[in-house]
Amino acid sequence: MNLDRITFDPQVMGGKPCIRGMRVTVGTIVGLVASGRDFDEILQVYPYLETEDIKQALAYAAWRSEEIEVPFQAA
Repeated sequence: MNLDRITFDPQVMGGKPCIRGMRVTVGTIVGLVASGRDFDEILQVYPYLETEDIKQALAYAAWRSEEIEVPFQAA
């Protein structure tokens, strides 16, 4: 899976996954889609985004929701 538009930078939004280094998080995009907004509406609100940004945000969220985290326990 190529998610080259999803970036992580501790200096941007506290290191949350963002779109192309901008201050728009994957969570923001997923939340908008979940609340019923379509791609065109999102692109009107965020004109600097592209359709592929939204698709990759959704793909990242889907992938991340299936990832299993194993807690680390120090001995």
